[in-house]
Amino acid sequence: MPMLVQLSVRNLAIIRDVQLEFGPGLTALTGETGAGKSILIDALGLVLGARASSDLVRSGAARAWAEAIFDLSDSPAGGALLSQLAEYGVEPEDGQLIVTRELQASGRSLARINGQAVPASVLSTIGSALVDIHGQSDHLSLLKTERQLELLDRYAGLLGLREELARTVQEYRSVRRQLEQLRAEEREREHRADLLRYQIQEIESARLRPGEEDELLAERARLQNAERLAQLATEVLALLEGEELGLLDGLRRASVRLDELGRLDPGQQTLAEQLRDALYVLQDVARTIGAYVVGINADPERLTAVEDRIDTIRRLKRKYGDTIEVILDYAERARCELASLESSGERISQLEAQIAELAATVVRLAKELSERRREAARALEEAMSEAMRALRLGQGVFIVSFGDGPAISDPLAAADRCTEAGWDRIEFVMAPNPGQEPRSLARIASGGELARLMLALKSILSEVDDTPTLVFDEIDVGIGSRSAQVVGERLWQLARQHQVIVISHLPQIAAFADRHFKITKHVVDGTTETRVHLLHGEERLEELAAMLDGTPVTPESLANARAMIERVEQRKAVLTGVGAPVRSSVRSERSVRR
Repeated sequence: MPMLVQLSVRNLAIIRDVQLEFGPGLTALTGETGAGKSILIDALGLVLGARASSDLVRSGAARAWAEAIFDLSDSPAGGALLSQLAEYGVEPEDGQLIVTRELQASGRSLARINGQAVPASVLSTIGSALVDIHGQSDHLSLLKTERQLELLDRYAGLLGLREELARTVQEYRSVRRQLEQLRAEEREREHRADLLRYQIQEIESARLRPGEEDELLAERARLQNAERLAQLATEVLALLEGEELGLLDGLRRASVRLDELGRLDPGQQTLAEQLRDALYVLQDVARTIGAYVVGINADPERLTAVEDRIDTIRRLKRKYGDTIEVILDYAERARCELASLESSGERISQLEAQIAELAATVVRLAKELSERRREAARALEEAMSEAMRALRLGQGVFIVSFGDGPAISDPLAAADRCTEAGWDRIEFVMAPNPGQEPRSLARIASGGELARLMLALKSILSEVDDTPTLVFDEIDVGIGSRSAQVVGERLWQLARQHQVIVISHLPQIAAFADRHFKITKHVVDGTTETRVHLLHGEERLEELAAMLDGTPVTPESLANARAMIERVEQRKAVLTGVGAPVRSSVRSERSVRR
């Protein structure tokens, strides 16, 4: 079984530097109030991903630091814990998992597993599989019905089924919201669809084509200036090919002269060639301008048609985009949106079918969960009633009370009423004595009784809970000395299946510990700091005596402490079935020392 083997803490609250070595079985942390016992548990909580506050950094220090080392050498290959670590790319080193949390005075927090930086959320996930910390007021959670339901599900091994139901309920609600939104927006969709149909028809009827506007603008310019264009072109043509010595005729004559000049003076042939090239170009210009003159036509009707077309394009541009290309793109997007809106009826039908299927699954899972809870509740009632008697909570009867579930004749109505935890509304009730009416825990249980009830539940749940290390922070609050021994006995029995760490003020509980640390505080150079000391032999005897009768320790209190340890060892021997021990371990150590 995995186990916490070491906890090191530096500069956390009043702790300057401490290190605790843990072992299997039951470990007790004792000491006066304010010595720093709960701070050690807070440090372990930080390592396990609890929220960090810069207020925890020791005054004057730049950072606080906590580290926990877990021995995973006994973890089964392919087990859930190792698989979970593998998901985050973490492998134990030499069978150990080293989890570190650093908290800077600035408030920044750093987390590492085997030296690899990880988010604090990963610490929380991994930590929940390694350690279960039961805080000073956690027993009050027994008064909350949702916590009671969770405890029942853990006992029954139903957390997997419950998670499956929760996922299905979430999906059902999501699809339900989609359907309701579609139906609520139906009128708005129709209005939108009508608008899109009009816009698409308006753009399609215009029969736009890319580049058309530029062509129209050029044509309009020609039509508006047709007379002047014809005049200018005619004059150019006359200058080029005029009847009285046009430019072309003169160039032809000049070309003949240059040809003859080139024959007589070969050095001037280049000039003749250049002139011929120019003549060819000008002849092309004359032919083109001639055709242009013929093509110019002052057509008022065509001009009106062109201007109307340009006006149509500009009107569409004001509504749908700056260019014809943008307008056509808008039309395509409008067609897609319209198709989506027109298919909403089909989508509604699909969602209705999906909802019916999900509702049937929700009802099936919730029904199965409820039935299995009721079966487990009977077993839990018997186990709790027996544990209550063992913890001296009287001859009371523990009952898991179920509220009425919904009728499942209408699956949709039943699914609507189902929460992520199912239909069941349960409450833990207790009859303190035979013949009394069962009542809620809040009405009949004191703080000490609630603490013992939580211990009873923890011990019962330990049989189905694979969390290796259980931590109880002052579970003895409100418990008297008469009940303390049975609480200690229960914790020791629990420690035979788990590693158990308990903070206690009662010697009857601490006497059952396999390992006992004393937490003290001292003033060093004007600053208070916590120290931790592992007790052995006479030291442990003196601590138990001080817890029994205060300080200074008297021979009478030492004798009482010795008798308590002997009684505890005899009880352990009975519980383990090995018979009574020969003598107290404390007395044996004293004999060796003598």
